[in-house]
Amino acid sequence: MRIAILGSTGSIGRQSLEVARAHPDKVKVIGLAARTNAALLEDQIAEFHPAAACLSNQPGWSSSVEGVETFHGAPGLVELATLHAVDLVVAATSGSEGFQPLIAAIRAGKKIALANKEALVMAGQLVVREAKAAGCLLRPVDSEHSAIWQCLQGERRQNVEGVTLTASGGPFRTWAAGELAEATPSQALKHPVWSMGSKITIDSATLMNKGLEVIEAHWLFDLPFSRIRVAIHPQSVIHSLVHFADGSLKAQLGTPDMRLPISYALSWPDRWHTEQPAVDLLQIQPLTFFEPDFERFPLLRLAMTAGELGHTYPTVLCAADEVAVSAFLRGEISWTRMHAVIEQTLDQHTQIVDPSLEEILAADAEARNVAQSLCRRYSRQAVL
Repeated sequence: MRIAILGSTGSIGRQSLEVARAHPDKVKVIGLAARTNAALLEDQIAEFHPAAACLSNQPGWSSSVEGVETFHGAPGLVELATLHAVDLVVAATSGSEGFQPLIAAIRAGKKIALANKEALVMAGQLVVREAKAAGCLLRPVDSEHSAIWQCLQGERRQNVEGVTLTASGGPFRTWAAGELAEATPSQALKHPVWSMGSKITIDSATLMNKGLEVIEAHWLFDLPFSRIRVAIHPQSVIHSLVHFADGSLKAQLGTPDMRLPISYALSWPDRWHTEQPAVDLLQIQPLTFFEPDFERFPLLRLAMTAGELGHTYPTVLCAADEVAVSAFLRGEISWTRMHAVIEQTLDQHTQIVDPSLEEILAADAEARNVAQSLCRRYSRQAVL
């Protein structure tokens, strides 16, 4: 399997390279792409000797390692994702930056291990249409969607009644709603189970991430939103469940380690041996489940509503969320203001039905401008 990793210096990218490192007889790294972390990218190039590499946010960048073709900028990501020698693209670039290279890779006939949820959320209808036209199976890397995918193997889709996505509940699961106004970035970044990048960690703390995953599940598994549920499961052992017409439930259990779904996405329909410990049912603590609290986590409901509205509303949701999370991490707006920024950006949007690629990108850009303006209005500096 010859792979290219978009987002190789991020959490998913680094763990994808761990899987490649563990299976040198099965995986050859052809391309690596990062956004800004040139130092780590150079280390990865020196170890894996890819044919090509890209640093998307540094124009004119070139690798110091000899013999590596180098690209830069957004066009460089597309070049890397469509290299002739690449069989499979690990789409792990966070945010909307990963959208265009994903579409290009699908059109180029590449297999896709999809870890960029924003691309599917902001343009699910378009991505699914392109994938069907190209005969491309989108192999989910998110642990929840990988779990559903695994549970569906060998099953007739007409027998599926629905699915339940689990969520740890994040660091604020037990906080009262009134306490969250004072939540700080450092507190929000202390996820109790998973080790992830800052953007997805904040989204997990607000449960926005779970709302985005509901929209993903809608597109990946062709399910109406009414048949997709969310359950808080603090132990993060059961990653998702599938409900069948005869009343049966099928669940996928595993340790909370992203290398497992990454390995499955690369190895499917096989399963490669890993050194990761299996779940020991005789040793694990009791498994508990709770209904999500929408008062404490209003962004979960907002995301699900945007998903049901469809068309360009999820595009706007993703764009506004990126802007709001960045502002929160910089200390410019409070925890509760993130919801206000995203909700008001959605309120100001005029829906575009069945949008084209150009219309999706335009809606994304407009939403960012609106959200940035709202962040300035709500900034702590403005209050002071």
